[in-house]
Amino acid sequence: MNAHVTPITADAGQLPPVDARSLISEGSTRLINLDGQIYTLRITRAGKLILTK
Repeated sequence: MNAHVTPITADAGQLPPVDARSLISEGSTRLINLDGQIYTLRITRAGKLILTK
């Protein structure tokens, strides 16, 4: 899949943005652990990003 990517720069003192597809790498979901709580990060067919607990 080739998508048009617009470069985004971080404001001073902030970390640079992370590409969501690089977090998920394969498939459409990724589990994320925050302080012992598990969340699911999902990219929908419409290209939306959803984070659920």
